[in-house]
Amino acid sequence: MGKTSTIKLNVTLGGDNVPEEITWSADDSGQKAAESCKAFMLSIFDGNADESLRIDLWTNEMRQDEMDKFFFETFATMADTYKRANQQEEVAKFIRDFAFSFGEKVGLLKRKES
Repeated sequence: MGKTSTIKLNVTLGGDNVPEEITWSADDSGQKAAESCKAFMLSIFDGNADESLRIDLWTNEMRQDEMDKFFFETFATMADTYKRANQQEEVAKFIRDFAFSFGEKVGLLKRKES
């Protein structure tokens, strides 16, 4: 049997059921205690149901500029993950181009001169 590792997410909800605090820990992370974070996105593909399941949560403390950066970095990383999984550079480039267009649209990146 292979190695098992646990990733743990804890969410403390306020009276309005909005996350007040999110912490995470992982067996292999090297951290001694749970780390605080402002948001997480969890996507799981259920092969039996042939569908994706998602949990997207963020705290009230997450600023708009942080959310913009979080999405930009997530999109860019998805391009890298897709390429590693499928070796399809053309599709990965399409995703990466979208990430950079998003980054420009929200002001994270300067628009390229035409």
